[in-house]
Amino acid sequence: MINVLVVEDDFRVAGIHSRFVNQTPGFQVVGTAHNGKSAREAVRKLNPDLILLDVHLPDANGLDLLREWRASRIPVGVIVITAATEANSVRHALEGGAVHYIIKPFEYEDLTAQLQRFRNQAETLNQTAAAGQEDINKIFGYSAAPLSDVVHRLPKGLSAETAALVAELLGSGSEMSASDCADALGISRVSVRRYLEYFVDAGRANVRLEYGRAGRPERKYRRR
Repeated sequence: MINVLVVEDDFRVAGIHSRFVNQTPGFQVVGTAHNGKSAREAVRKLNPDLILLDVHLPDANGLDLLREWRASRIPVGVIVITAATEANSVRHALEGGAVHYIIKPFEYEDLTAQLQRFRNQAETLNQTAAAGQEDINKIFGYSAAPLSDVVHRLPKGLSAETAALVAELLGSGSEMSASDCADALGISRVSVRRYLEYFVDAGRANVRLEYGRAGRPERKYRRR
Protein backbone atom coordinates (compact mmCIF):
# COMPACT_ATOMS: atom_id res chain seq x y z
CA MET A 1 0.00 0.00 0.00
CA ILE A 2 1.31 3.44 -0.95
CA ASN A 3 0.77 6.07 1.75
CA VAL A 4 -0.20 9.51 0.52
CA LEU A 5 -0.14 12.93 2.20
CA VAL A 6 -2.50 15.54 0.73
CA VAL A 7 -1.25 19.13 1.09
CA GLU A 8 -4.02 21.53 0.09
CA ASP A 9 -5.21 24.75 1.75
CA ASP A 10 -8.86 24.35 0.71
CA PHE A 11 -10.52 21.84 3.05
CA ARG A 12 -13.18 20.92 0.50
CA VAL A 13 -10.67 20.34 -2.30
CA ALA A 14 -8.43 18.35 0.07
CA GLY A 15 -11.40 16.09 0.75
CA ILE A 16 -11.98 15.56 -2.96
CA HIS A 17 -8.33 14.71 -3.56
CA SER A 18 -8.36 12.32 -0.60
CA ARG A 19 -11.43 10.57 -1.93
CA PHE A 20 -9.82 10.20 -5.36
CA VAL A 21 -6.72 8.66 -3.78
CA ASN A 22 -8.60 6.29 -1.48
CA GLN A 23 -10.69 4.90 -4.32
CA THR A 24 -7.56 4.11 -6.35
CA PRO A 25 -6.39 0.53 -5.69
CA GLY A 26 -3.09 0.34 -3.83
CA PHE A 27 -3.24 3.85 -2.33
CA GLN A 28 -4.41 5.31 0.96
CA VAL A 29 -4.37 8.81 2.43
CA VAL A 30 -2.54 8.84 5.76
CA GLY A 31 -2.92 12.55 6.44
CA THR A 32 -3.85 16.00 5.15
CA ALA A 33 -2.16 19.35 5.71
CA HIS A 34 -3.58 22.77 4.96
CA ASN A 35 -0.49 24.95 5.33
CA GLY A 36 3.28 24.76 5.12
CA LYS A 37 3.87 24.27 8.85
CA SER A 38 1.53 21.30 9.15
CA ALA A 39 2.93 19.85 5.91
CA ARG A 40 6.46 19.86 7.34
CA GLU A 41 5.25 18.22 10.55
CA ALA A 42 3.21 15.61 8.68
CA VAL A 43 6.16 14.61 6.52
CA ARG A 44 8.32 14.09 9.62
CA LYS A 45 5.68 12.12 11.53
CA LEU A 46 3.98 10.12 8.78
CA ASN A 47 6.86 9.39 6.37
CA PRO A 48 4.54 9.28 3.34
CA ASP A 49 5.54 7.59 0.10
CA LEU A 50 3.86 10.28 -2.00
CA ILE A 51 2.69 13.87 -1.50
CA LEU A 52 -0.02 15.62 -3.50
CA LEU A 53 1.29 19.16 -3.17
CA ASP A 54 -0.49 22.45 -3.76
CA VAL A 55 1.66 25.47 -4.64
CA HIS A 56 -0.27 28.35 -3.05
CA LEU A 57 -0.44 27.73 0.71
CA PRO A 58 -1.30 30.44 3.25
CA ASP A 59 2.14 30.47 4.88
CA ALA A 60 4.42 28.94 2.26
CA ASN A 61 4.99 28.23 -1.38
CA GLY A 62 4.64 24.52 -2.09
CA LEU A 63 7.60 24.58 -4.46
CA ASP A 64 9.78 25.95 -1.65
CA LEU A 65 8.66 23.01 0.48
CA LEU A 66 9.61 20.67 -2.36
CA ARG A 67 13.10 22.18 -2.48
CA GLU A 68 13.42 21.83 1.32
CA TRP A 69 12.52 18.15 1.22
CA ARG A 70 14.94 17.49 -1.62
CA ALA A 71 17.74 19.37 0.16
CA SER A 72 17.06 17.24 3.25
CA ARG A 73 17.15 14.09 1.08
CA ILE A 74 13.67 13.03 2.21
CA PRO A 75 12.76 10.07 -0.02
CA VAL A 76 9.22 11.00 -1.00
CA GLY A 77 7.52 11.28 -4.37
CA VAL A 78 5.68 14.53 -5.12
CA ILE A 79 2.88 15.25 -7.56
CA VAL A 80 2.22 18.99 -7.76
CA ILE A 81 -1.51 19.79 -8.02
CA THR A 82 -2.20 23.48 -8.53
CA ALA A 83 -3.96 26.19 -10.47
CA ALA A 84 -0.57 27.82 -11.12
CA THR A 85 0.17 27.67 -14.85
CA GLU A 86 3.21 29.95 -14.95
CA ALA A 87 6.17 28.48 -16.80
CA ASN A 88 8.44 29.23 -13.83
CA SER A 89 6.26 27.14 -11.52
CA VAL A 90 6.38 24.21 -13.90
CA ARG A 91 10.14 24.63 -14.30
CA HIS A 92 10.74 24.76 -10.54
CA ALA A 93 8.59 21.67 -10.01
CA LEU A 94 10.59 19.79 -12.63
CA GLU A 95 13.91 20.98 -11.18
CA GLY A 96 12.71 19.93 -7.71
CA GLY A 97 12.09 16.38 -8.85
CA ALA A 98 8.28 16.37 -8.93
CA VAL A 99 7.05 13.24 -10.68
CA HIS A 100 4.22 15.17 -12.36
CA TYR A 101 2.38 18.49 -12.45
CA ILE A 102 -1.44 18.50 -12.64
CA ILE A 103 -3.39 21.70 -13.26
CA LYS A 104 -6.69 22.26 -11.48
CA PRO A 105 -9.42 21.51 -12.20
CA PHE A 106 -8.82 17.95 -13.35
CA GLU A 107 -10.71 14.69 -13.72
CA TYR A 108 -10.30 11.65 -11.51
CA GLU A 109 -8.73 9.77 -14.41
CA ASP A 110 -5.99 12.39 -14.75
CA LEU A 111 -4.91 11.77 -11.16
CA THR A 112 -5.31 8.00 -11.10
CA ALA A 113 -3.22 7.74 -14.26
CA GLN A 114 -0.32 9.41 -12.47
CA LEU A 115 -0.85 7.41 -9.29
CA GLN A 116 -0.68 4.23 -11.33
CA ARG A 117 2.50 5.43 -13.05
CA PHE A 118 4.04 6.19 -9.65
CA ARG A 119 3.11 2.73 -8.37
CA ASN A 120 4.57 1.07 -11.46
CA GLN A 121 7.84 2.95 -10.96
CA ALA A 122 7.99 1.97 -7.29
CA GLU A 123 7.27 -1.69 -8.03
CA THR A 124 9.90 -1.81 -10.76
CA LEU A 125 12.50 -0.28 -8.45
CA ASN A 126 11.64 -2.67 -5.61
CA GLN A 127 11.90 -5.71 -7.88
CA THR A 128 15.12 -4.68 -9.61
CA ALA A 129 18.49 -5.55 -8.10
CA ALA A 130 20.52 -4.23 -11.04
CA ALA A 131 18.69 -2.15 -13.63
CA GLY A 132 19.09 -2.80 -17.32
CA GLN A 133 18.06 -0.26 -19.93
CA GLU A 134 14.60 -1.77 -20.28
CA ASP A 135 14.06 -1.49 -16.52
CA ILE A 136 15.28 2.10 -16.54
CA ASN A 137 12.94 2.93 -19.42
CA LYS A 138 10.00 1.65 -17.36
CA ILE A 139 11.09 3.54 -14.24
CA PHE A 140 11.33 6.82 -16.13
CA GLY A 141 8.06 6.23 -17.96
CA TYR A 142 9.62 5.79 -21.38
CA SER A 143 7.48 4.08 -23.99
CA ALA A 144 8.90 2.58 -27.16
CA ALA A 145 6.03 4.24 -29.01
CA PRO A 146 6.40 8.04 -29.26
CA LEU A 147 3.90 9.83 -27.05
CA SER A 148 3.06 12.09 -29.98
CA ASP A 149 1.74 9.04 -31.81
CA VAL A 150 -0.24 7.91 -28.78
CA VAL A 151 -2.04 11.23 -28.34
CA HIS A 152 -2.38 12.14 -32.01
CA ARG A 153 -5.81 13.69 -32.59
CA LEU A 154 -7.26 12.53 -29.30
CA PRO A 155 -11.04 13.01 -29.28
CA LYS A 156 -12.50 15.51 -26.83
CA GLY A 157 -12.78 14.05 -23.35
CA LEU A 158 -9.78 11.72 -23.62
CA SER A 159 -6.73 12.41 -21.46
CA ALA A 160 -3.25 12.29 -22.99
CA GLU A 161 -1.83 10.86 -19.76
CA THR A 162 -4.38 8.05 -19.59
CA ALA A 163 -3.93 7.35 -23.29
CA ALA A 164 -0.20 6.92 -22.70
CA LEU A 165 -0.82 4.43 -19.86
CA VAL A 166 -3.25 2.39 -21.95
CA ALA A 167 -0.72 2.39 -24.78
CA GLU A 168 1.95 1.10 -22.39
CA LEU A 169 -0.29 -1.79 -21.38
CA LEU A 170 -0.95 -2.65 -24.99
CA GLY A 171 2.79 -2.41 -25.57
CA SER A 172 3.31 -5.52 -23.45
CA GLY A 173 2.14 -7.53 -26.44
CA SER A 174 -0.48 -9.40 -24.45
CA GLU A 175 -4.06 -9.58 -25.57
CA MET A 176 -6.42 -7.98 -23.09
CA SER A 177 -10.02 -7.01 -22.57
CA ALA A 178 -11.29 -3.64 -21.37
CA SER A 179 -11.86 -5.25 -17.96
CA ASP A 180 -8.23 -6.45 -17.81
CA CYS A 181 -6.98 -2.99 -18.68
CA ALA A 182 -9.34 -1.28 -16.22
CA ASP A 183 -8.21 -3.52 -13.36
CA ALA A 184 -4.55 -2.82 -14.14
CA LEU A 185 -5.01 0.96 -14.25
CA GLY A 186 -7.64 1.36 -11.54
CA ILE A 187 -10.12 3.22 -13.74
CA SER A 188 -13.55 2.30 -15.06
CA ARG A 189 -14.05 -0.28 -17.80
CA VAL A 190 -16.26 2.11 -19.75
CA SER A 191 -13.55 4.79 -19.77
CA VAL A 192 -10.79 2.35 -20.72
CA ARG A 193 -12.83 0.99 -23.59
CA ARG A 194 -13.03 4.48 -25.12
CA TYR A 195 -9.23 4.59 -25.28
CA LEU A 196 -8.95 1.06 -26.63
CA GLU A 197 -11.51 1.75 -29.36
CA TYR A 198 -9.67 4.95 -30.21
CA PHE A 199 -6.46 2.97 -30.76
CA VAL A 200 -8.36 0.52 -32.95
CA ASP A 201 -9.84 3.37 -35.03
CA ALA A 202 -6.40 4.97 -35.30
CA GLY A 203 -4.88 1.73 -36.55
CA ARG A 204 -2.76 1.27 -33.42
CA ALA A 205 -4.51 -1.85 -32.13
CA ASN A 206 -6.43 -4.87 -33.36
CA VAL A 207 -9.60 -6.22 -31.81
CA ARG A 208 -11.25 -9.61 -32.07
CA LEU A 209 -14.44 -11.01 -30.62
CA GLU A 210 -14.17 -13.95 -28.24
CA TYR A 211 -17.39 -15.90 -27.98
CA GLY A 212 -18.28 -17.62 -24.72
CA ARG A 213 -21.02 -20.06 -23.96
CA ALA A 214 -23.56 -17.36 -23.25
CA GLY A 215 -24.01 -13.61 -23.42
CA ARG A 216 -22.29 -11.05 -25.61
CA PRO A 217 -18.87 -11.80 -27.10
CA GLU A 218 -15.93 -10.19 -25.30
CA ARG A 219 -13.74 -7.76 -27.22
CA LYS A 220 -10.02 -8.59 -26.97
CA TYR A 221 -7.42 -5.98 -27.87
CA ARG A 222 -3.81 -6.33 -28.95
CA ARG A 223 -1.33 -3.71 -30.07
CA ARG A 224 -0.73 -3.74 -33.81
